[in-house]
Amino acid sequence: MSEKSSIRGKIVNGLFWTYAERISAQAVSFIVSVILARIIDPEHYGVVTLVTVFISIANIFVSDSFGNALVQKKNADALDFSTVFYINLAVSVLLYAVIFFTSPIIAGFYNEPQISPVLRVLSLKLILASLNSVQMAYISRGMKFRKFFFATLIGTVISAAVGIWMAYAGYGVWALVAQYLTNSAIDTVFLFFTCGWHPQLLFSKERAKSLAGFGGRLLVAELIQKLYDNMRSLIIGKVFTTSDLSYYDKGKRFPALIVENINTSITKTLFPALSKVQDDKPRLLQMTRKSMRISAYLMSPMLIGLAVCGEGLVSVVLTDKWLGCVPFLRILSVTYLFMPIHKANLQAIKAIGRSDIILRLEYVKKAFGILIVLIATFVFRSTIAIAWTFLISTVFNAVVNAFPNKKLLDYSVKEQFSDILPSFGAAALMGAIVWCVNFIGLSPLITLFIQIPLGALLYLAISIVFHMDSFKYLKDFVLDLLKKRKKKKTDIE
Repeated sequence: MSEKSSIRGKIVNGLFWTYAERISAQAVSFIVSVILARIIDPEHYGVVTLVTVFISIANIFVSDSFGNALVQKKNADALDFSTVFYINLAVSVLLYAVIFFTSPIIAGFYNEPQISPVLRVLSLKLILASLNSVQMAYISRGMKFRKFFFATLIGTVISAAVGIWMAYAGYGVWALVAQYLTNSAIDTVFLFFTCGWHPQLLFSKERAKSLAGFGGRLLVAELIQKLYDNMRSLIIGKVFTTSDLSYYDKGKRFPALIVENINTSITKTLFPALSKVQDDKPRLLQMTRKSMRISAYLMSPMLIGLAVCGEGLVSVVLTDKWLGCVPFLRILSVTYLFMPIHKANLQAIKAIGRSDIILRLEYVKKAFGILIVLIATFVFRSTIAIAWTFLISTVFNAVVNAFPNKKLLDYSVKEQFSDILPSFGAAALMGAIVWCVNFIGLSPLITLFIQIPLGALLYLAISIVFHMDSFKYLKDFVLDLLKKRKKKKTDIE
């Protein structure tokens, strides 16, 4: 088998298992979040949202940058993996100590005493993340994504049971804390026993410096990105109320659920694959372009559909007490339409090893984003205005991320937007027709039962009539997969 066929096979297999992992985990998580949202009040969600913001920022130092450096390095060996493991473990313990002693200060700043104990307990996730971050890099490098599927599914199901039981027992915010911690703990233990790698008593300062060359710049870039991504939540939690933060966060989670399922599945398998062909620019361009087109084709109808059906969906699924999240849901659904350009370009630049470019891009994007968020906060003093800045900055970021690949891959900004516009147009046409169902005057539940299948059929019909490339590729991919499975079954019999 040729190297090209081998990589293609690994990508296909990786996409299958990664997408299966995301779908199964998110399906269970969605059901749990619905149950918990019906039991727990919005202000309790606001406390946990603030806490998870601080933990997610700290987690960058533990699991993101050096893990990516291990995946990107061409000849990473046992010494590299063990070195990164001990660095991450030491950093996680140090960060936990810092958070433990500063949590009362953070609680006082937000005038929310419950933040302190919740932050101290939930930040134990940092140590768990340090324990499995290298195992995750090892699995990603070998593209053995099936292991992620089982680890995530088992952890999600067990933690869901724990969270629901505690919520019904009246533990309030601690039900959410228990759910998150249980999920991380089970995932860590499962990967430790199944990934095929364990730390050895090896450490090298030279290897640490070498990996820090790529990982260090990437760490700074990802830290800036994470601070920027959570800036709106931090500001809303301080300037407004925890209930306002809950509405914003819940409105963001619905479209983010779609993006995480599709975009994470693709980028999780794309980065290792791109890293393997980083010296072959034509193949790198082909894979990046295909990733962008497929992401846009799959995301666009679901995001537009979510914006159209948002009010009925929230009313039916979360009850009317969460209707305050609908305006945010609609704005952020449109915002996430531009994620394929945003993510695919960064994956390509990262795979080439140009983390210096990524860092420079972050300075430009974040300076613009911070400026408009400050204007929205202190001039308009509105949470809706803050949500609109997310859309404006995401469009700006997509254009900025696209520029370097004109030189690196000969893939211009105009070509990139041309690749995703057909999906946008098809989804917009579908959404306009589905929107009309809202005016019939039926109950929210009946309206949803009409809108969802109608939207799916319309998008499929538009794809067929206009001979959309991404539809044809996915159709051929599915048919080819079914033929192979049928042939394999026949050979066994």
